[in-house]
Amino acid sequence: MKRPRTPRLAAALAMLAVAGMTLSACSGANADAQAPQSFDGATATVTKGDLVGETTVQGTLHYADSYTLKSAFEGVVTALPTPGTTLTQGSHVYTVAGNNTYLLHGATPAWRAFEEGMSDGEDVTQLETALSELGYFEATPNAHFDWNTIAAIKKWQKALTLPQNGTLPLGTVLFAPEDLRIGALKARVGDNATMETELFTASSSRQVISANLKLSDQALGVVGNSVTVRLPGSATTTTGTISSVEPPREKASEEGSKDANKERIIPVTITPDDPAALEGLQEASVSLGLTSETRTGVLSVPLGALVALSTDQFGVEVVDEKGEIRRVPVTVGLFAGDRVEVSGDEIAEGQRVVVPNR
Repeated sequence: MKRPRTPRLAAALAMLAVAGMTLSACSGANADAQAPQSFDGATATVTKGDLVGETTVQGTLHYADSYTLKSAFEGVVTALPTPGTTLTQGSHVYTVAGNNTYLLHGATPAWRAFEEGMSDGEDVTQLETALSELGYFEATPNAHFDWNTIAAIKKWQKALTLPQNGTLPLGTVLFAPEDLRIGALKARVGDNATMETELFTASSSRQVISANLKLSDQALGVVGNSVTVRLPGSATTTTGTISSVEPPREKASEEGSKDANKERIIPVTITPDDPAALEGLQEASVSLGLTSETRTGVLSVPLGALVALSTDQFGVEVVDEKGEIRRVPVTVGLFAGDRVEVSGDEIAEGQRVVVPNR
């Protein structure tokens, strides 16, 4: 039974019809298709193994968790961070009206002053943990603000050449889950800030890739699936893992567009497996290869080995040990990159097939 023709198969047949005629001309235009023909050109080997089909999607590499930071104090801005730098735990972030803000690691935002007599809370545990990591808190972190906490704050204040009072007013600590990468400045030194003044944009120092899948490709968007990442301007590739998949939504229209039939998409986020492979790239358009189908233990040949025997039939030209060739009909399967799955009674692993000269 013949395999039904897919649009891709039909297109390939159309393109290869010309190639088939060209190869036939090289072999002798008036010769019978099954007659032995002499050949000493380029060949490739029929191999057996696994083929992985890919769906290509365009994505954008960027820093994760971008947001705009507002001033925690009122007054004149006297110090701001340098755009493009990364602040680590304990780093000075900015100064407004003589009040300094420092970065500590933690998922819960600072929402009150740290001082003697305050109630227990997760924010206290978070502060003590951060001070412990910096080498100032010597006890086991817990939710209670006590003399151990005060002693650790005083040690930290001494290292920062600040008054050693053992308290941290609200705004002194900026908690962030990770190191902070500084983006564009929104204010300048000398500006008069309020508590609503935007100072600068910031993000995680961790890079991710955002992409949109078509609704028809939603089966490819599975958290944990591996993705091939092709970097711009080179043949370099690396890998990533799908780390989040959002619910379907309408694709945002371009400015000025009045398209009534909005496309529905599925936003996905990919985390690079090797961040070092992206070194030197701050934001870039990348090509993503998502595995759409896998075939194990199949025969395959280079795509260029296919010839069109008719409008409905592919074939390959097999070269024997004497350098003679004969055309063999094949059934094509999965197209994967520059190779294609083939099967048939006269095709076998290890055979040499004609391919175009490079």
